[in-house]
Amino acid sequence: MNAHRKINGVIFSDLGQASSFMALDWVQSALQESLGFSPFPATLNVHPETGEDLKIWGMLRRDLEGIPLKPSAGGFCSARLFRVKISKGAERVVVNGAVLIPEVTDYPRDKIEVVAATRLKDELALQDGDQLTLEFVN
Repeated sequence: MNAHRKINGVIFSDLGQASSFMALDWVQSALQESLGFSPFPATLNVHPETGEDLKIWGMLRRDLEGIPLKPSAGGFCSARLFRVKISKGAERVVVNGAVLIPEVTDYPRDKIEVVAATRLKDELALQDGDQLTLEFVN
């Protein structure tokens, strides 16, 4: 495992705006096609845990090509996807998912939105303030 493709993050609640985007038919279809699973119609918000995690996150955003998510005609913004393995602390439970980065001006560089086939807070028994690990696999 390459430590430079792995970051730790802390879960936080946000405004819930991603759920309306995630519920759109074209988004669900595009994510199914790109990732091979139908994502739960919301994202899990994560901040990099440390300054080092933020630095690695910045390098990953810059250096990994990711999977483009193009909007449908008249759709919202485009985005990039990065496949990840999600785990909670030292637990061996690993869930496949993706980080979704909307390609919009002034998107916060310390905000990471994670999608998976299930609601991650339920799947991994997570709550705000909990730490998880994202291993980038694409």
